[in-house]
Amino acid sequence: MADFEVLESVLDKDLILIENVGPQQLHLPTPCPEYDVNMLVNHIIGWLQRFESGVNGRTFDGDPGKFVSSNPVNDFRNASAGLLAGWSKGGIERTVRLGNSDLPGKMVMSMTLTEYLTHGCDLAVATDQAVPFSEEEIALVLERASATLGEQYRGEGKPFGHIVDVTESAPLLDRFLGFMGRQPLTVPKHIRDALGINQGGEETP
Repeated sequence: MADFEVLESVLDKDLILIENVGPQQLHLPTPCPEYDVNMLVNHIIGWLQRFESGVNGRTFDGDPGKFVSSNPVNDFRNASAGLLAGWSKGGIERTVRLGNSDLPGKMVMSMTLTEYLTHGCDLAVATDQAVPFSEEEIALVLERASATLGEQYRGEGKPFGHIVDVTESAPLLDRFLGFMGRQPLTVPKHIRDALGINQGGEETP
């Protein structure tokens, strides 16, 4: 599968995850320690709007981290459609401006793939939904993330946690989650709780 096809599929699956979030789940914790479910959904949409603006040659007004949606399903659907249309029209062999930075289109595509498969997993885990992504999708995104996500982006106050060690024989999803600083899903919840480990792979206070 090409990057565009994987992104299209990942966004379609993220939309279904968002559609299935119930009002009683909005304040549940997520694998992102700083976000509950509601905050994570807003983060997902706010950054999708920023990526959509950049890919379509527009300046994004506002702070995507402070975005609050009154209609998450519609807002995600519209931003997703605009992003895919922008990539389809302009391709990835170009420069895309995000904020104050001009970045290679391939890098922006890799960032987008990583962001939306990772947070799709986060949302699925937080709301007790099945992680919907195929092994082919996970493999491609792990390859892209491995090429672009350096140690400078990891740690306290940074976008990603430190790598969680996972055996090479672990399921592909667990290897991806470990690379993204998440606790592998094959560690049973009762064991994580007993060890004081949260989904982000860190000990709980």
